[in-house]
Amino acid sequence: MFAGTRGGNSRIRIMSFLRDSPANANRLSIELEMDYKGIQHHLKTLENNNLVTKVGSKYGITYFPSVLFEESEAVFDEIVSKLKLV
Repeated sequence: MFAGTRGGNSRIRIMSFLRDSPANANRLSIELEMDYKGIQHHLKTLENNNLVTKVGSKYGITYFPSVLFEESEAVFDEIVSKLKLV
């Protein structure tokens, strides 16, 4: 999901941001300086893998790290630290 896949770096950036501040796709796009459609794609991928939870509807959808992600934060941190060494 994060290492060795296309888009893994973008998903790491998104999850790192959401850990500190839940946000909608528009805010993520602005804050991370990424294409809005790309953000939507990565959020859908993260949602399909149960790593984010969404609340609201349409433009008001706010994304949060899921319980599954929160239970595995140590693994996420380990992956991120190893990728930064490369």
